[in-house]
Amino acid sequence: MSKVIFTVQYELKPDKKEEYLSVVKELKNLLKTDLLESYAVYEVKGKPNHFQEVYTFISEEAYDSFDDDQNERMNILISKLTEMTVENSTKYTVLNELQVS
Repeated sequence: MSKVIFTVQYELKPDKKEEYLSVVKELKNLLKTDLLESYAVYEVKGKPNHFQEVYTFISEEAYDSFDDDQNERMNILISKLTEMTVENSTKYTVLNELQVS
């Protein structure tokens, strides 16, 4: 089974950092699922208010079914995060692990 890493990178509006930290803390608690191996948030070095979320899924199937598992509270938190970001700053990346022998 190949893992999948999904990343979301964005810039926050300057006055939203404290609210942002509160939202991602709650989001991290909600993301405890068997499908997700890990979830972490990073601040980009040298770029204030630039953040990256990294989701590591146990398999491609887990990644594909992740949207189906989201509850209403998670959708509300993701909407809040979207409202806090600078318009057109969000970039998504999906990485599929290669099986190299």
